[in-house]
Amino acid sequence: MYRYIEERVLMAAQYIIENRATVRSCAKVFNVSKSTVHKDMVERLKRISPQMAEEVRRILNQNKEERHIRGGMATYRKYKG
Repeated sequence: MYRYIEERVLMAAQYIIENRATVRSCAKVFNVSKSTVHKDMVERLKRISPQMAEEVRRILNQNKEERHIRGGMATYRKYKG
C-alpha cells in the first residue's frame, strides 16, 4: 500500500475517533468520497492498526444506529418555519 494512503487512513481514523464523526463528514474534511472513507475504515485500517479499526467500527456502528434520528431532526429543522 502506498504511504500516502496509509497516512490518509490513519488521519481519517483519528478524526472519526476524536470527533465521533460520520463517514459523510469525514469524507468532506478529507475531500474524498464516502466510499473511499468506508473502504479505508473497513478494509485498510484493519491491516494497519487492528485496535484502532475496532474503535472506529464501534463509532460507525453507533452512527448507523442513530442515523434515523439525525434524519428526523434535519426534516424537523427544515420545516420548522
